[in-house]
Amino acid sequence: MFILDDLLIRPFVGIVDTLHTMALSEMYDIEALEAELKENQLLYELGERSEEEYRQRKDELEEEIEIARDVHERLASGRVEVKR
Repeated sequence: MFILDDLLIRPFVGIVDTLHTMALSEMYDIEALEAELKENQLLYELGERSEEEYRQRKDELEEEIEIARDVHERLASGRVEVKR
């Protein structure tokens, strides 16, 4: 049974773990969120976005960036696992 685990299940779990890591990295792209934060600031400065919309979106993006940094920290430390 252990031989079957090593030959069949572990490679599959390894692939799933890699795909999971790649998906999280793409979903929580810090650089893209920071670019969107800059775009939000620019739109406000150009007058294309009201102050209320600007502040609401800024708060949302800052929260998303904080979550993204936490996710990347967990990925780097290996604390994110694929549950079997």
